[in-house]
Amino acid sequence: MNAISKEIIAIAIFAVTYLLISGRRLKILPLNRPAAALFGTVLMVGCGILTPEQAYRAVDYNTLVLLLGMGLLSAYFSLAGFFDWTAGWVLKIARTPQRLLLYLVLTSGLLSALLVNDTVCFMFTPLVVAVVVRGRLPLLPYLLALAMSANIGSVATLVGNPQNMIIGHLSKASFAGFSLSLLPVALVGLFLQFAILSLGCRQHLRQFTITPAEAAAPPLDRRLLIITLVGLGLVFAGFLAGANLAWTALAGAAFVMTLARRDTHEVLRLVDWHLLLFFAALFVVVEGLNSTGLPDQIYGRLRGLFGTTVAAQGWNLAWFSALGANLFSNVPFVLVAGKWIPAFADPELMWKVMALATTFAGNLTLLGSVANIIVVESARQYVEVGFWDYAKFGLPITVLTTVAGMLILLATG
Repeated sequence: MNAISKEIIAIAIFAVTYLLISGRRLKILPLNRPAAALFGTVLMVGCGILTPEQAYRAVDYNTLVLLLGMGLLSAYFSLAGFFDWTAGWVLKIARTPQRLLLYLVLTSGLLSALLVNDTVCFMFTPLVVAVVVRGRLPLLPYLLALAMSANIGSVATLVGNPQNMIIGHLSKASFAGFSLSLLPVALVGLFLQFAILSLGCRQHLRQFTITPAEAAAPPLDRRLLIITLVGLGLVFAGFLAGANLAWTALAGAAFVMTLARRDTHEVLRLVDWHLLLFFAALFVVVEGLNSTGLPDQIYGRLRGLFGTTVAAQGWNLAWFSALGANLFSNVPFVLVAGKWIPAFADPELMWKVMALATTFAGNLTLLGSVANIIVVESARQYVEVGFWDYAKFGLPITVLTTVAGMLILLATG
C-alpha cells in the first residue's frame, strides 16, 4: 500500500467513525458511540494504518485512569444517597419555581466541576423529573437548567468534563492555575444562563408553586458519605499540590473503596465503562488520522487566519473551537486541534480558551454534548424537547457566555 492510498483509507475510516459517533444510529450499521469508536479502531489496525503496538501507544492511559478514579468516587456518592438527598434538599428549600431554577443551576454547576458533568446529569435527571412532574411544574426550563449548567460549571476544573481532562494531560497545566482562571468564567456563565432562562420562561414559572410535601429529601448513608467526602477532599488537596491528576484520583477512589465496606461489584457496576472504552478507541482512531499529516496540513493553511496578536488568536481560536466542537464533537476536536496549541503566541492561555470554547459550545444545540442527550432522553417519557425548543435558549446562552468568558480570560490571563 503506497502512502497516498494509506492516507485516503485513514481519512475515510475517521470520517465513517465520526459519522457513526456524532449522528443517530443507522439502520444499516446500528452502533452506539463506544461500539462505533471500537469499529474505527479495528479498521485502523486491520487496514494497516497503525500497527498493534502503535495503537497501544496511542491510548492516553492517564485520561482513562483519571476518568476511572472520578467515576469510582461518583459511584460511592451515589451509593451513599448523596445525589438523591441533594436534589431533595434543593427542592425542599426552593419554595418557588424561580428559586428552584436558581438552586438547580448552582447545584448542577458546582457538582459538575467536582464530579464530571455527565455523571451529575445521569444521577440528577430522574430525581428532578420526578419532583417537577409531581409538583405539576413545566419541565422544559428545569431540564435546560440542569444540562446547560452542568456544561458551564464543568469548565471550572480539569476534572469537570472529558475534554478538560485531555487538555490537562496535553498541556501539563497546573490544576490550581487552571481553576483560578476558569472559575470566574464558570460563575459568570452560570449567572448569564440563569438570567436568560428565567427571563425567557418567566410567564410559565409565575403560574406555579412548590409545596414542601412534594420535595422530601431521602435518607443518607452518613458513614459512607463522610468517607467519600474525605476521599474527595484528599484528591483535590493532591490536585492543588500539583500531584499527578490520574493517580491522585485513583488513590482517592482506592482509599474510599478500602474503608467503605461495600460490595465492590456493586460499585463497579456504576462506573461508566462505555465511556472508558469510547475514549480508548477514540485515541487510536485520532492517531490514525494524525499519522496522515492531514491535521498539520489543515493548520498550516489556517494558521494565518488566526492572526498574530494574543487577543486575535484567542478570539479566532474560540470561535473556531466552538464550531469544530459542534461539527466533530468536543473530544475528537481537542485530540486533533490540541497539536496546534504550542505554535500559538501564548499556549498556556490558548489551552484555557480551547477548554472554554469547546465546553460552552456544548450548549449551542441539543446534540452539542453528551450531558444534553442524557437529560433529554431520561425525560423523554414526560416531554419531547425539540431542536428549536433547545436552540432558542442555547444560541444566546452559548454566544453570551463565550464572549463574557473570553473577556475575563483575556483580562486576567
